[in-house]
Amino acid sequence: MTIGVLALQGDFASHTQILQRCNVARIIAVRDAAALQECDGLIIPGGESTVMSRLCDRYELWQPLQNAINSGLPVLGTCAGMIMLSKNISGATQNFVQKTMGVLDIDVARNAYGRQIESFETDLKIPALNEIANDEKPVHVAFIRAPQITRVGENVEVLALHDNLPVAVRAGKIMALAFHPEVSGEARLHQLWLSKIEGARS
Repeated sequence: MTIGVLALQGDFASHTQILQRCNVARIIAVRDAAALQECDGLIIPGGESTVMSRLCDRYELWQPLQNAINSGLPVLGTCAGMIMLSKNISGATQNFVQKTMGVLDIDVARNAYGRQIESFETDLKIPALNEIANDEKPVHVAFIRAPQITRVGENVEVLALHDNLPVAVRAGKIMALAFHPEVSGEARLHQLWLSKIEGARS
């Protein structure tokens, strides 16, 4: 299995380390459409979503990404990655109309959990982790300039809540998180996502 990590900007190195801990056979940095074609799954990391969007345009990756995901490529998006996957976005940077891929039926608000100085860590209960192990231990995660999910589509499953608001969702082969599990070295959400890819392949 080959898993790609979009490596234009953001915390792609930490995701690579988590994938190594998950014993993924092959991990590649995705910076062009040719690398994307090698992937059985893709992670879009956190970072600055406007910068990542601009770089996707510069390297002619935006349309190949959208096409691949619409054709069934499994994808995990964290923070900025979730913004890029969403249907609609509010709170975009002035003088820049930020695009979204529209592949996940959610709406998000950029930076709704506050500025960098207001970042925080917390524990979340994620019952879906029972799909891979009988482990009900909370997941420790970081919210860093995090987006807020403001609408969840009918066919989107909510995996976790924080203050009664959805912060982790899943629809088919797409999983999106408003937070960063990789910052604390938490690997179980990656394992949950990978389990669906392995199941489909087998």
